[in-house]
Amino acid sequence: MKTINYKKITKDEVELSLFSNFNRYQEVNKCWRKENGEWVLKEISFTEQWGLDQYKDLVKYLKNTIETNGRVFGAFKNDVLVGFASLENKFFGSKNEYLQLSSIHTSYENRGQGIGKQLFILVCENAEQMGAKKLYISAHSSEATQSFYKSLGCVEAVEYNESLVAKEPYDCQLEYSLY
Repeated sequence: MKTINYKKITKDEVELSLFSNFNRYQEVNKCWRKENGEWVLKEISFTEQWGLDQYKDLVKYLKNTIETNGRVFGAFKNDVLVGFASLENKFFGSKNEYLQLSSIHTSYENRGQGIGKQLFILVCENAEQMGAKKLYISAHSSEATQSFYKSLGCVEAVEYNESLVAKEPYDCQLEYSLY
């Protein structure tokens, strides 16, 4: 088994070429939806496959994260990016205790190897160092994505960030206590 190396990614490293071998592919068959105050798993099928436009947007987004003193981490196998995560540096919530885990993805062929979990741990350590008490995640509502977050101990957010809800109304709003 090849070793995975984890590191903080710099702004100069965030280029389209970094994602040239990254495969953001996901087949979705079921998604969680809140109906009458209860979470229900519904039959909702679609396939997500990022193309050039999504990667161009991602590069802009991650560069902005770094420019605003957030953090971006990468998981590399033989110097090829196989996973990444980003942490924003803008506190929010009624007690100003949340920082947002804005993205976490593992390339399709490398899922199930603990890469996402290790990236999550890195983000948590950094969020705690930055003074956060909780991590906030506006997460894809697919059954697989929600299983991943629940396995890490994430729960429904006590406070919803309404601007994130407005951007992705079908996402599940989660949090993770850092203490």
